[in-house]
Amino acid sequence: MKKLFYILLILAGALSLTGCQGYNNMVEKQEAVTAQWGNVQNAYQRRADLIPNLVNTVKGYATHEQETFTQVTEARARATQSTISPENLTAESLQEYQQAQNQLSQALGRLLLIQENYPELKANQNFLALQDELAGTENRISVERNKFNQIAQDYNAYIRKFPQVIYAGWFKFESKAYFEAAPEAQTAPEVQF
Repeated sequence: MKKLFYILLILAGALSLTGCQGYNNMVEKQEAVTAQWGNVQNAYQRRADLIPNLVNTVKGYATHEQETFTQVTEARARATQSTISPENLTAESLQEYQQAQNQLSQALGRLLLIQENYPELKANQNFLALQDELAGTENRISVERNKFNQIAQDYNAYIRKFPQVIYAGWFKFESKAYFEAAPEAQTAPEVQF
């Protein structure tokens, strides 16, 4: 009888230790997702910070493009107002956030097309420097989003494995959503010569 008691005690202790280790690993992976989400938001904020300078530079040359300026300004406002806390990274909230960012990207694309009608703008050093910074920032956004997806995938896979799935349910660790390509990215652009 004492032997059975000790065996059960050792078994309970072992389960406790694996539970503690599993919980600590889930916390660590969740914090990695949170930190990477901060990097994604930082990259998007950098882009948002560049936009006023870009708009003002273009305004100096393209005074007849008020509608485009308004669209960019409104899209920027929507994109910067759209925030998600790391605890609420659901598919729906991430899709809303991504949609606001995609609208801003489209408006920026229209703004950058204005240069085709204004040769002086194309030659402006400030505009060229801002355009280069914006391109670099877009690359940074892409890199940070990819890193986020990798870290979220690692976290999601970990909390779905046994026995972590049990502890994840007990302690309310939920799966994190991934960034997905914009719907228009699924269609190949038409190239005309």
